[in-house]
Amino acid sequence: MDPSKTILIVDDEESLVNVLARKFEEEGVKVLTAPNGKIGLETALAEHPDIILLDIMMPEMDGFDVMRHLQQDEWGKTVPIILLTNSSSIETVAKAVSTGMSEFLVKTDMRLDDVVDRVKGHLH
Repeated sequence: MDPSKTILIVDDEESLVNVLARKFEEEGVKVLTAPNGKIGLETALAEHPDIILLDIMMPEMDGFDVMRHLQQDEWGKTVPIILLTNSSSIETVAKAVSTGMSEFLVKTDMRLDDVVDRVKGHLH
């Protein structure tokens, strides 16, 4: 991957964040992380990463609220966002699709390499 690219991982599941961050750093991408939606939104607006991996269910501010706030920003309207969640309910999927996210991944169904491949696809 392009070393000039930056990914922001916003998730309250610390072990997952650490695994993803390490994998993306091995791929040569700059990694930013945030443990909740509020810090994730602040980081996104300050740093303008090239792509965001965003959990839905988090303390302080959920992923849907983060996306609503990003949609109000010129840059935020255009950044690719991959939602990561443990929920594959029809309601969650429908809400995710209506937010304008780029992709929707269910954590229990994903492999680390799949996430990397999806991110690569958006960074090229």
